[in-house]
Amino acid sequence: MLAGIGFAWITGMLWGLVFVVPLLLPDYPAALLAFGRYLAFGLIALPMGWIDRKALRKLTRADWIEALKLAAVGNIFYYMFLASAIQHAGGPLPTMIIGTLPVTIALCANLVNHTQDGHLPWKKLAPALLIILAGLVCVNQTEFQRFMHDPDTAPGDYLLGAALAVGALICWTWYPLRNSLWLRAHAGRKPRVWATAQGLATLPLAMLGYAGFGLWLAFTEDTFPMPLGPRPEVFVGLMLMAGLLASWVGTLCWNEASRRVTAAVMGQLIVFETLAALLYAFLLRGEGPGWLSATGIALLLAGVMIAVRIRPGNRPA
Repeated sequence: MLAGIGFAWITGMLWGLVFVVPLLLPDYPAALLAFGRYLAFGLIALPMGWIDRKALRKLTRADWIEALKLAAVGNIFYYMFLASAIQHAGGPLPTMIIGTLPVTIALCANLVNHTQDGHLPWKKLAPALLIILAGLVCVNQTEFQRFMHDPDTAPGDYLLGAALAVGALICWTWYPLRNSLWLRAHAGRKPRVWATAQGLATLPLAMLGYAGFGLWLAFTEDTFPMPLGPRPEVFVGLMLMAGLLASWVGTLCWNEASRRVTAAVMGQLIVFETLAALLYAFLLRGEGPGWLSATGIALLLAGVMIAVRIRPGNRPA
């Protein structure tokens, strides 16, 4: 359990970086950010795949289809929704919506979990979920007010950003549950190999998407400079950082955590991503959190600590 929490914390710190990239590249389309990040992820997975080629050969056709599904939904679709939401509505609103993942994942995990070792009693789980939800409200209240008082904010951007963030929320409610089920059903497989498999499955999707987006820009006579945009050095550097740290290393650490912690508890541990995203946002602004945000952070941590102490029980017949 402690090792699983540690891996989940590292994952959150790495995944929090992806909230920063769209803010650093506001002049780049969200689709290009998604395809660029996962193109880098796939290229990084190639040498890893050569190292683990013997273990990868043991994966069945069904395993590769599963990796392809996880790559499409949990990687490309998720980040396309998230990056677009951040560019339309700013950082706080998508962070607020994505921050409800601990609640949505835990609820869905309990609803769909039919294994004996993963079902958490609702009476014990409810207080932790309520504390986490209260923390999320506190953390994002100040940020939400700042967003609403921004003179450059358009109501249409707010609604579109909220809708796109909900799309990202749906993708990432599905991904960890599905990924955890596969890992727990294949306990003998190395999480590193499964992370590499997802990277290799992502590569052709990202290549097709990148090429298709370039053709679309040419067809619509868009003036955006392809293939690397107006700031190629910054773009390539950030894509490699996101591909290596947030994608490959982050997926590896998440897989390690998923093997040690039940899906319902993993849903709460994803709160580390929200905390990391807020930390990086405060660092970019050069300011610290206010008292309400600090209270919310304390509630988030308290809710997670309560949740990880809950013992899974057998599901009633």
